[in-house]
Amino acid sequence: MTPTEYEYLRKFLKDNSGLDLSADKQYLIESRLLPLARKAGLSGIAELVQKLQAGLRPLITDVVEAMTTNETFFFRDKVPFDHFRDTIMPEIIKARAGRRSVRIWCAAGSTGQEPYSLAMCLKEMGAALTGWRVEIIATDLSQEVLEKAKAGVYSQFEVQRGLPIQMLVKYFKQTGETWQINPELRAMIQHRQLNLLHDFAQLGTFDVIFCRNVLIYFDQDTKINIFNRLARQIEPDGFLVLGAAETVVGLTDTFRPIPDRRGLYKPNDPRAAAAKPVLAGAAPRMAVMAGR
Repeated sequence: MTPTEYEYLRKFLKDNSGLDLSADKQYLIESRLLPLARKAGLSGIAELVQKLQAGLRPLITDVVEAMTTNETFFFRDKVPFDHFRDTIMPEIIKARAGRRSVRIWCAAGSTGQEPYSLAMCLKEMGAALTGWRVEIIATDLSQEVLEKAKAGVYSQFEVQRGLPIQMLVKYFKQTGETWQINPELRAMIQHRQLNLLHDFAQLGTFDVIFCRNVLIYFDQDTKINIFNRLARQIEPDGFLVLGAAETVVGLTDTFRPIPDRRGLYKPNDPRAAAAKPVLAGAAPRMAVMAGR
């Protein structure tokens, strides 16, 4: 790969996904895109770049998805799910007692382990949510991973990563060497293809937003832009959950951290977020570089 080709691909990926690669990541692009080029019958990176410059839409999609990493597993990092059970839902149940409904958004939900983990948490709450309308929206860039999430079928290896054996037995059915989450939990989740760089106002407002381990791959301006728009989609008393390596501190005043609750944030005055400008030039797709 020539320096010119690498710079083109860096810009292409940032414009089309938000992925901000440093100058020393040439090896990463080569390792991901050379197999894709060969599969497409191309001679190598140079011809791949030519096709991208020609605007070949299916190839553009394939390149963006090839650069994503959908690393995820059930109850990943544990702490956010403890917060969900012990802090978030008790407050939501009290605050929403009148309307008896809760809306949750899993942004960059990957192959479904995060939204299904939340669904299991909600089921475990039993009578506390009897008669409630529960809505979980799980979004991701990749249609391929969304299809896997919809099916809810996981290998033995996947269900052994973070999933307590009691929940495996309770909420999954084994078929041969795979496990499928039961229809009741699958019905709790709506899976939609979505780009965080695009307007997501059409999703409506949420009581809880999980947006974990994806913003770390964006540059600062993109992070600020997304935080400001997330603030417009969250209820004034709602909760934002970020990954352990992510923070709003020093980037935006639209959210504030909750003391002694790592990764958990509350919105500030939503009017402050509404006054923030949206960055121009948002690209049509978003890279999901890490699992939830």
